[in-house]
Amino acid sequence: MSWILPDINFQILLPELVILVFALLILILEPILKGRAKEIIPHISWVGILLALLSVISLWNREGMAFNQMFLLDNFSCFFKIIFLSGAFLVILSSISYLKEEKIFHGEYFSLILFATFGMMLMASSLNLIVIFLGLEIMSLCLYILVGFRRYDLKSNESSMKYFLIGAFASGFLLYGIAMLYGATHSVNLKEILTLIITGGYESQLFLFIGLGLILVGLGFKIASFPFHMWVPDVYQGAPIPITAFVSSGPKAAGFAALLRILLFAFSSLQFDWSALLWILAVLTMTFGNVVALSQTNIKRLLAYSSIAHAGYILVALVAGGGSGISSAMFYLLAYTFMNVGAFVVIIFLGEKKVNLDDYSGLAASYPVLGVALALFMFSLAGFPPTAGFMAKFYVFSAAVKSGYFGLAIIGVLNSFVSVYYYLRVVVIMFMRVPEEEGKRISVPFFLSLALFFTVWGTLYLGILPQSFLNLAQSSIFSAF
Repeated sequence: MSWILPDINFQILLPELVILVFALLILILEPILKGRAKEIIPHISWVGILLALLSVISLWNREGMAFNQMFLLDNFSCFFKIIFLSGAFLVILSSISYLKEEKIFHGEYFSLILFATFGMMLMASSLNLIVIFLGLEIMSLCLYILVGFRRYDLKSNESSMKYFLIGAFASGFLLYGIAMLYGATHSVNLKEILTLIITGGYESQLFLFIGLGLILVGLGFKIASFPFHMWVPDVYQGAPIPITAFVSSGPKAAGFAALLRILLFAFSSLQFDWSALLWILAVLTMTFGNVVALSQTNIKRLLAYSSIAHAGYILVALVAGGGSGISSAMFYLLAYTFMNVGAFVVIIFLGEKKVNLDDYSGLAASYPVLGVALALFMFSLAGFPPTAGFMAKFYVFSAAVKSGYFGLAIIGVLNSFVSVYYYLRVVVIMFMRVPEEEGKRISVPFFLSLALFFTVWGTLYLGILPQSFLNLAQSSIFSAF
């Protein structure tokens, strides 16, 4: 077969193969293992993620294309795979005690997380629009099930159905956009589309712009930008808390990875045309997310609207474009994974019955470590130094200023000031109020503590010593673009 497909190269697909093998292994073991033996399944899953992470690191600075130029290995894709795998690792660690507490400890839960991560990794490594779509659908189908994993909870069922219907609607936009681009260029390969646009070899400019617009709509749903955000608060509120953390980190990063590939690679010569639209979307997304978050009393919904606002900040980096814009967006997504998943780790400990802000009264007195950790994550999300959130926003707004978007940078900074109110509100409730009722203190489960340690470390390390990861992001650009 090698003479028919000379570019088969499974070595550059090694991280994806590792994840796929472990996901299938868990599916095989689930019906075989009985009783307490099933408790080995989450440990198999996080071991698989660590092996995949090691394989990603081993492929750093190695470039190549395979499978008829559909799959690309470069530092850009490796950086995003580190984000996906880190988020999945933290979510699996924090899920172990939660699933036992909620009595929904099933092996397919961990398999679905691995399959979803596999889809994200395909999206980051693809130069082919059809493969990007396939990766997105693999990810999305797993998430639809995971969001409704609490089958006995009507809110979880409702969230899953809403997510499925709106996600299918968004996928239709994306697929029609790909069809339009194919009609205009007779290609779904991003490298070929780039060449055709530069040389003017495409057939219809109308189809080209309609296709790009539909793709922006489809991916806009996935990254939760305004006005494609309507699914976010209900899904975040109804999903199991670890899955809310997962949905808020990995899929958002995967959507932005696809956007960066499409906009700043294939359509880089048309940046003047699409950057004006993204400028408007960035402002509306930031402003809407922050303003609506001010009135939220449910912490999951608060972080849902916060997630929308952060999508707006990352869109600022896409508008800025260039090396600084791309690297700042990548750094922001890595920082956001640690600080946002970290906030949900604390919420997981309190459980599904305590998601109103009033339930956090006196948390710092009852659990000082958890209170300080959640305060750190709130400060980071708000953009206070010396946290990862501050450095991420600093790089994004600096990229906007460097590209001449002074007004956009000012609007972003003003939005950050608005967000301070609702983030600090959580901190004030934890530290300045007494508990409404004295509960029995319980210890934090080991793996949840481990997830908390990693998220705190990541939030502080990226805030105090950000240069190493920023350099990695910058080196990723030169290899990809």
